[in-house]
Amino acid sequence: MNNVFWFLHLLGAVGMGFYIVLPIMLGRATKLAGGGQEGLADGLASANRVVQYFLIVQLLTGGYLMSQGDYAVGWMVIIIVLFLAIAAVSGIISKPLKLIVSSIQSGQSATNHIGKARVLSLIVLILYVVVIYFMRFPF
Repeated sequence: MNNVFWFLHLLGAVGMGFYIVLPIMLGRATKLAGGGQEGLADGLASANRVVQYFLIVQLLTGGYLMSQGDYAVGWMVIIIVLFLAIAAVSGIISKPLKLIVSSIQSGQSATNHIGKARVLSLIVLILYVVVIYFMRFPF
């Protein structure tokens, strides 16, 4: 049973790797024309929704695996807080991505929304790297 949870946990971690490339893809959005920005933002919003399901898998399988191991309480609290922060900020990213699409459809500039989404994606990237660090080097 442990092997199944480890596999699902690894699969979730790979799925969350989307947050590594998200800032790069959003950085390229400013170089695209309006229709390209709209399509990219719509695709990234859909991908973000899928990755949030991977985050749920991570939380469930990680909770089970933590219950089976002998980890410090402080480490478990840090990990849970970091994952909840990732969930919150990745949920917040959805709004600017949707606003990019609606701004372009109404003929307005989406540069402001792209900037917000990029900053939020960088925050998620930093949180994700910190989680990976704590997973590799638990105390």
